[in-house]
Amino acid sequence: MNSPQLKPAQLKPAQLKPAQLKPAQSLQKALGIGLTLGVTLLWIIALLGAVFVSQNKLSELFDSALAETAQRIMPLAVVEIINREVPGQPQHIMSFEAHDEPLVYLVRDKSGEILLQSHNAEPTVFNQALLKGFSSSETHRFYGAWAVQNTLHIEIAEPLSQRREAITEMAITLLWPLALLIPLCFIGTWVFVRYSLRPILAYRDEIESRGSGDLSPVRVQDLPTEVLTIAESVNNLLDRLRRALESERSFTANSAHELRTPIATALAQIQRLQQEVSAGKTKDLAIKIETSLRRLSDLSEKLMQLAKAEGGGLLSTEEHDLANLLRLVVDDLKRSSTATIIKLTLPENGGFMSAIDPDAFAILVRNLLDNAIKHGVKNQPLEIRFSSQGVLSIVNAAEVIPVETVAQLRRRFVRSNTTVPGSGLGLAIADAIVTGVGATMTFNSPATGRTDGFEVRVDFPAIIRPRD
Repeated sequence: MNSPQLKPAQLKPAQLKPAQLKPAQSLQKALGIGLTLGVTLLWIIALLGAVFVSQNKLSELFDSALAETAQRIMPLAVVEIINREVPGQPQHIMSFEAHDEPLVYLVRDKSGEILLQSHNAEPTVFNQALLKGFSSSETHRFYGAWAVQNTLHIEIAEPLSQRREAITEMAITLLWPLALLIPLCFIGTWVFVRYSLRPILAYRDEIESRGSGDLSPVRVQDLPTEVLTIAESVNNLLDRLRRALESERSFTANSAHELRTPIATALAQIQRLQQEVSAGKTKDLAIKIETSLRRLSDLSEKLMQLAKAEGGGLLSTEEHDLANLLRLVVDDLKRSSTATIIKLTLPENGGFMSAIDPDAFAILVRNLLDNAIKHGVKNQPLEIRFSSQGVLSIVNAAEVIPVETVAQLRRRFVRSNTTVPGSGLGLAIADAIVTGVGATMTFNSPATGRTDGFEVRVDFPAIIRPRD
């Protein structure tokens, strides 16, 4: 663990940095915004269409009002002109009070002389020619008519600004509901989309809540047709993966189990052989064979532990105090390894309750401690700390390990360049158990608060409940 280099056969090419992936967009958000923008756009198009149609209708109404006004004023004007004392004298129609006149008029004879006009009329804005019917200028709309055998001509003028103002007020009146419609539409669309996506969100939550070793089929109840096919494909893939992993784990566990008895028998025979032969080449060879058999026995045991770690069953139905379990494992280690100085620090106020299987926890701790003892500096203390928050820290005295080397230590059969015997499975087994129980494991080199050493930190979740 403390060597800075990996074996040449195990060196890997430098990995390329992963490309920066574009963050995934929420379907709920996309649908909510898209539908809101779509409804808003349709409302605006409908508003523009309504304004266009209303503009034509208003123009027709205004023109009709011009013609109606001319027809009503003309008889009164004729009577006024005929009965005046001084014929041909222009005259203003006086008003009772000052007011704005949206419509003004001129009454002229066939020669164009003004005989009668409204009090606010400006002759310069009227047509110079005596036209019949509707006509327009840049600023006004006109309607002209003849009377008394084409001897009198009346012309009504209306400012075009009045029409534009009416169209603008109507558009604003229609636009105001849009300001209220947009937030209401967004809220309504968001609620509708969220309600419609409930099965998909539930499907997502169920997948996210699963442990890494749970390959059971995911429920596809109430999923829409568009997603159901994908969900069924995912379940088929999970089923194939589950069968493949079960086959692999079964083979590993059975192979390791079947090797136990032959290895134990061979060890007993080789030990008996050592007792029967005298010192020499034969006894040296027997000692080497015994060492190899013990390594093979250790490898077999590690493979069985790895099969258990990856095969599930890491959680129990009962809660256990991990601090007490840790004390038992450390006490057992002290009895079997008296050469190592072990400093154990446990929480003073109570322990840490968890539903982790005691055997799985013991395998995890044992592998971490064995690894720390093997690769630590001899005659240096091994520090073990467990907090009330469920944080396990194991620190040994060792040289600083490069970051690229630390990143490889979780892999199976990957070992540092060391002469210490081992299988390269200890940290892989620990990582499988940690992942299976929902904990996290980190490596620090140098150890926290030190300039040397190697630290393994495991953060356990509070109380883990096994899945039904």
